Amino acid sequence: MMVQGRKRAPDEAAGIRVGFTCSKKVGNAVARNRAKRRLREAARLVLPTDGRDGWDYVLIGRAEATASRAFDALQDDLRFALRKLHGNP
Repeated sequence: MMVQGRKRAPDEAAGIRVGFTCSKKVGNAVARNRAKRRLREAARLVLPTDGRDGWDYVLIGRAEATASRAFDALQDDLRFALRKLHGNP
């Protein structure tokens, strides 16, 4: 998976906002929807603890990897990406 993030200006909305996308390279509609469901669930579990208030995140599903990767590994990947995004190695 790929994660993009942006810190919002102080006058913008509060809280964590998240979006999900999977291109047609991921596969047919069934594969894309499965990948997005997995990304949504990983975000639901990880972002409340590891995400930061005032940030927007976009989780991008990758071909084959997002749908077939072990769910625990997918969550770990998201935690790692958030640490790198926020500057914590």
